[in-house]
Amino acid sequence: MVYKSKFDDIDIPRCNVLSYLFPPGDSLSTKPLLVDAKSPLKTLSTDDLLSWVRRFALGLDRMGVPLNTAVMLFTPNHLYVPVAYLGAAGSKRYYTGANPNYSVDELAFQISMVRPAILLVHPSLFKTGYAALKKANLPSTRTFLFDDEKCDQRQGVPDWKTFLASAEDAVSWSWDNLGPIATEQIATINFSSGTTGLPKGVCITHYNLVANALQTTHVKLHETPRPQDTKKERWLSFLPLYHAFSQQFTINIASRLGATVYIMQAFKFEEFLYYIQKYKITTLQAVPPVMNMLAKRPESAYYDLSSLKNIMVGAAPMPLSLSNELIQRFNFCIARGWGMTETTCVGMLEPDNVRSFDGHSGYLLPNTEAKTVDDDGQEVEGAPGELWIRGPQTMLGYWNNEKATRDSSTQDGWVKTGDIVVVKDHKWWIVDRKKELIKVNGLQVAPAELEALLLQHEKISDAVVVGIEVNGNEYPRAYVVMRSDIGPDGLTEMEVQKYVAESTAKHKHLRGGVKFEQSIPRLQSGKIMRKKIKEWAKRDAKFFTSSRSKL
Repeated sequence: MVYKSKFDDIDIPRCNVLSYLFPPGDSLSTKPLLVDAKSPLKTLSTDDLLSWVRRFALGLDRMGVPLNTAVMLFTPNHLYVPVAYLGAAGSKRYYTGANPNYSVDELAFQISMVRPAILLVHPSLFKTGYAALKKANLPSTRTFLFDDEKCDQRQGVPDWKTFLASAEDAVSWSWDNLGPIATEQIATINFSSGTTGLPKGVCITHYNLVANALQTTHVKLHETPRPQDTKKERWLSFLPLYHAFSQQFTINIASRLGATVYIMQAFKFEEFLYYIQKYKITTLQAVPPVMNMLAKRPESAYYDLSSLKNIMVGAAPMPLSLSNELIQRFNFCIARGWGMTETTCVGMLEPDNVRSFDGHSGYLLPNTEAKTVDDDGQEVEGAPGELWIRGPQTMLGYWNNEKATRDSSTQDGWVKTGDIVVVKDHKWWIVDRKKELIKVNGLQVAPAELEALLLQHEKISDAVVVGIEVNGNEYPRAYVVMRSDIGPDGLTEMEVQKYVAESTAKHKHLRGGVKFEQSIPRLQSGKIMRKKIKEWAKRDAKFFTSSRSKL
């Protein structure tokens, strides 16, 4: 059975993302649109943003940067990342961002994949960026220092502003509206998280970006046209701008809605709380680990968070108990969403200003279809199955990886998400990732279910569950972080195992044991680095005995 969105289809223009954000004939606002949260006198209005985008794009043209080549950023967040994003994509180049926490080898891998014509590297990351370029055999003359302050030349690498056109010259620069080719013209190459394998470059077109922005705002605003009150919204952007989630909301959706966005260079919890209080932030896009901090860390009580009205949570599963606790404590609305890099950003969403207490991940966006499929590729109904999704927001394919594209999508447009879901009354629940299910004596165990249960324990602040192989059998194993205010003897392995056993069937018991950790490794997007956790489990399996596995 093919499930269709409960929302009516909407019209989606085939155009350059710049045509969507800056429609011809619209007057450009001089109200601050992007604000440096640390230094609020640093701002860009819509008018400023377009001027800088034009200067950037014309500068690329004058340097002879070929069309359909990549402009890569290796930087923390700052005000001018949106300039590079829109300047590259809008001029028919590709924007691609790299995680600022990458090592030389990790960055060199991504550079080798996309072979960027330009690398913009933040001064604080110059050593890593320069070494990665050498490792990937790309000349350093393609590199510029990239910051919101003037950069002194380093090892012959100049400041990025040296290639910009003047504001006067840039007024005459215009972009190609694209029209029908917007469905084929790549705008961004965002890399999949690589939590279970090597990252893959996901090719997102201008049509994908425009479609997903329109679909998302349609649901966010309860199917109403763009209302004036969105211009009164104040957002705090702390998610990394190399990631699709932050790009789509901080740059594309906020620009279109006219919301003011305060940008943090990097996430620090107390700064995050302070900025919410200082700027009376109304709207957040967040990930479950941040929501978990809000609920469990004592600092949350020290700040006035009453201005918060709506929080959109995505990128990873969030336990229902955590969501309900936050709603009751802070009285804001939580709009759950689901998406992936391969769906541009969002595939499902709840509207703003709605309080739901059943833990679903939202409704299919307009113009979107989905179905659930078993391991044999057969459609299933009324039972968990892998989510396949199709719509104008689904990717063009993987960059230079035809095999991965064939493996993850069908010729008629379905993207195989790898997520196990159930659906009822247009609502979708994410059960777990297909690759992460644990098989215990032939029965499936969803790690997300056990993780949600563990997070309900009053002494546990974070947890992850993976399978561990002991004597040829697989069992669930938990890695647990205790709350900071709990002493080292405040919780034992046996207590955690007993806690889970009291609430679950026998095959879900933590027979693979429990290990206490200082932290759970996560990406900046909030996703657990399961590949690393599985390495822990593989290491720990060597120390198990057959008797231990019978706990």
